[in-house]
Amino acid sequence: MKHRIPTTCALLLVCLALPLLAQPTPPAPPPAPAIPPPLTSGNFGKPLVGATTAQLAAFTAGSKDFNIRETRQTGLGPIFNDDSCLACHGAPSAGGSSGKTVTRFGHSANGVFDPLTSLDGSLLHARAIDPSLQEVVPSEANVVARRLTTPLYGAGLIEAIPDATIIANANLPKPVGVKGHVALVTDVATGESRVGRFGWKAQHATILSFSGDALNNEIGITNRLFPKAAAPNGNEVKLACFVSPTAPIEDQPDASGLSEIDRVSNYMRFLAPPPVGAPITPATLAGQKLFAFIGCASCHTPSLNTGQNAIAALANKNVQLYSDLLLHDMGALGDGIAQAAAGTTEMRTSPLWGLSARHNYLHDGRAATPAAAILAHAGEAAASQSAYTQLTPVQQQQLIAFLRSL
Repeated sequence: MKHRIPTTCALLLVCLALPLLAQPTPPAPPPAPAIPPPLTSGNFGKPLVGATTAQLAAFTAGSKDFNIRETRQTGLGPIFNDDSCLACHGAPSAGGSSGKTVTRFGHSANGVFDPLTSLDGSLLHARAIDPSLQEVVPSEANVVARRLTTPLYGAGLIEAIPDATIIANANLPKPVGVKGHVALVTDVATGESRVGRFGWKAQHATILSFSGDALNNEIGITNRLFPKAAAPNGNEVKLACFVSPTAPIEDQPDASGLSEIDRVSNYMRFLAPPPVGAPITPATLAGQKLFAFIGCASCHTPSLNTGQNAIAALANKNVQLYSDLLLHDMGALGDGIAQAAAGTTEMRTSPLWGLSARHNYLHDGRAATPAAAILAHAGEAAASQSAYTQLTPVQQQQLIAFLRSL
């Protein structure tokens, strides 16, 4: 897995120069609602309830790769953002998020966004194994945005929600001004057109694709889905000083036939959703009603159901993620970056489960409180934002209490 360093004299000289029937009559009392079985143990970072012994073993094995700090010997770099998954997904436990952000950039003119791919856009790699490789935001960029890392809890359940379910939910009637559309993306792992659901722009449809992208673009390790190392600001000559163009991919399968992206995918697939943040109280119940009343639930859909699945722990579950997984035009709250099926002002509805464990909010962490996050909503969410400001102080407190219970 080590980088192969070319040794041709000509190249060496160049390198040295680069410093979610009618009632009978009379009507019978309605049956008691079925209580969904718990999907989590009550702690962050635990394996999914109902996982088999073999699946628990896969979860454990994957967690080791998730937590390990990569080095140059294991393929780190040559440009990267951090040296482990845990570094950005470690709060309040492994699989969570963090206060760290990554930088995206591009050029926007006359309504057209250019990710500056030739300059290694739109993702900026903040670190490098050698100072000569350090990336900078290019002068051509007139759009720069920051994004927090997203929590991974319950990723397997989100993946198990059928495309048809997300599409059907998108086609339901919505309040005036609210649209939302599915993010149809090409899944790099299968080549199929699928409904995206992972990432701020819903740019990935499957956990495996998400894992491969992160390992390559955030840590710098090439893999079968993303076999090419990123060149610093697009400079292939600089890259060739540290990585041979003919070097094999670094993420090779082990004796079981699994690569690191497979093992990390297993970890995320069997990672339980976040536990409920606080006990249900009259205030949170009132806040839940207000959440629906002012229209928040139009996008933050309280739950979606998984379908049939070969993994019993993921089959036919009620996933209370508080997201429709759709792209919505957020107006001024958008990040200015077009990516995959998402336009510059469009963002995937962020799942709200686990909100109680977060300390900064919105895609860039600009909001220090849930109230500040609500007030920053715009675009399709403008009516809900305005409705929130018209609530009484007590009602606002009840709504926030509900959010903090998630």
